[in-house]
Amino acid sequence: MTSEFGRTLRRWRDRLEPATAGLPAGQRRRAAGLRREELAGIAGISADYLTRLEQGRATSPSAQVVEALARALRLSDAERDLLFSLAGHATPGRDVVPARITRSVQRLLDRLEHTPVAVFDAALTLLVANAPYDALMGDTTAWQGLERNALWRHFVGPGGRVVYSVDGEAAFEEMVVAALRMTASRYPADRFLRHLVEQLAAHSPRFVELWDADLPDPTGEQSKRKTIDHPAVGPVTLDCDTLVVATDDVRIMVYTADPGTEDAERLELAIVLGTQALVE
Repeated sequence: MTSEFGRTLRRWRDRLEPATAGLPAGQRRRAAGLRREELAGIAGISADYLTRLEQGRATSPSAQVVEALARALRLSDAERDLLFSLAGHATPGRDVVPARITRSVQRLLDRLEHTPVAVFDAALTLLVANAPYDALMGDTTAWQGLERNALWRHFVGPGGRVVYSVDGEAAFEEMVVAALRMTASRYPADRFLRHLVEQLAAHSPRFVELWDADLPDPTGEQSKRKTIDHPAVGPVTLDCDTLVVATDDVRIMVYTADPGTEDAERLELAIVLGTQALVE
């Protein structure tokens, strides 16, 4: 990689308006574009690493980092290809888990700017979450590497705010492990996916038990009702609809409540409190 990668990255960061990147309005700015820490948060990397990339002091970004930056910067297909080339990588092929959010999917996300929405890849690694999702589930911008994977967070990491019954948790675990096993069979060349499975197996006996078990079809009927234990507003029970974009192999998770219900009021309050905290 040459310094041209860093110069190009800085130029594209400077041109991206904060509102276009889904950031809350109201912050005073001395210059147009995103701050380094904002782009780093959206891409799921550290601000220090982004600084070193832009200054040419870091010279070997992984394909996953390049993809995350391309997604955060909302690059066109041609620009994305150029960024991969400047980083010394070929654009990912069909044997790697897709992490691309197309412009059509991005337009859909933009229309749901007041609704908690997150997009995951086929390995259930978080690609992007909007401000209402962070307000509901907790700030995701600091998550990096394996921390962004839902299985890692459940089996090894700090977990999350979703509350499960004993049976519900067992069903969830069976579903996500079976889904990961299918994803691994579809994308055998994906190095991050292999690393994820190895680390899960090394740190979670429960994951190993399920990985070796005869599990039910992960595409079967699953409960879409989820209760989130929010630290400020209490438990909120919501519908979680998962929309699968088959051509891109990504999953869009959307959280909603019936209008006029107590859960709808609590969801609205959680979003207001959370987005205010993000602005401050």
